[in-house]
Amino acid sequence: MQINKLSLLNYKNFSQLDLEFNPHINCLVGQNGIGKTNVLDAIYHLAFGKSYYNPISGQNILHGEEFFVVDGALEISQKSERIVVSYKKGQKKVLKRNSKIYDKMSDHIGLIPLVIITPTDRDLILEGSETRRKFMDGVIAQGDKQYLDTILRYSKLLSQRNALLKYFTVNRTFNSDSLQVYNDQMNDLAKVIYDKRKAFVEIFEPILQKRYEEISHGRETISLHYKSQLEDDKDLNALFAEAQQKDLQRQYSTVGVHKDDLRFRINSHSVKKFGSQGQQKSYLIALKFAQYDFLKEIKGFKPIVLLDDIFDKLDESRVAQIVQMVTREDMGQLFISDTHAERTEEVVKASTENYKMINLSEIE
Repeated sequence: MQINKLSLLNYKNFSQLDLEFNPHINCLVGQNGIGKTNVLDAIYHLAFGKSYYNPISGQNILHGEEFFVVDGALEISQKSERIVVSYKKGQKKVLKRNSKIYDKMSDHIGLIPLVIITPTDRDLILEGSETRRKFMDGVIAQGDKQYLDTILRYSKLLSQRNALLKYFTVNRTFNSDSLQVYNDQMNDLAKVIYDKRKAFVEIFEPILQKRYEEISHGRETISLHYKSQLEDDKDLNALFAEAQQKDLQRQYSTVGVHKDDLRFRINSHSVKKFGSQGQQKSYLIALKFAQYDFLKEIKGFKPIVLLDDIFDKLDESRVAQIVQMVTREDMGQLFISDTHAERTEEVVKASTENYKMINLSEIE
């Protein structure tokens, strides 16, 4: 699959921008603040119906304007597709595929499989469990619409259960029957989520290990562990019963699959606590390339890869290694952003002649 054309109207810093892309590698270059990341985010918008960096739609509109439009011409499984995402202040966001409006945004997820690598990826290692759950759920959901629907339903019930717990405190009341209604529904959904996450990690871990071995040349061994309160055949209803007083005191649900986590390890030690910066970077690159491999396998075609400002956090040899992996394996369409055109072209040119330089500083 590939993106052939991209048109932006009142999107972030662009009043209007029209671009045509190379089917293999596209290098977006130009000075800081010119909008390189915004172009990549527009591509992400086409895949997920939202921004990667700022999910608040109104904040993606060019200052002083009332709306934005992201319009993409793509080729998916040798078929032409047109995806348009638009938003006007005070109205709902609209997502169209070939002029037909989606009833639900979630129905679109998975049509355009995409992997994004950014300087903020270190948050996967350094931040809390929510970041890693979001990564895991995002990968699974791109190939499993039932899973995405289950996650959305669970999240909605979780918000409603938390609101009920707050209501009990504010009104100094308690009704076990009304709480149990949420417990029962969430219990059924949690089992599905847990089983699918567990199955995903079992498939994903060996893919990750293979990628890390390639990047590190076999210097270390790594592992990936799924940590959940539902381990050992535990039941969410039972966990809710045990945590009821704690939930009432804190006014939110303290147990459930919304507390699950992924544990990253190198040589049996925590990557976060004991991994060097180089090891952490290598783990993250392996993680994203494993994501690519997983999506390619379940979708049957090559995902799009976005590399946003990776020279900022990775040394040139590591970036060159990434580009070599992409070109050597013919991984499909790649987009790279960087401030230094010469540096980017030198790295890309060492691996392939099939690329396009797009200098946003030169586009009026």
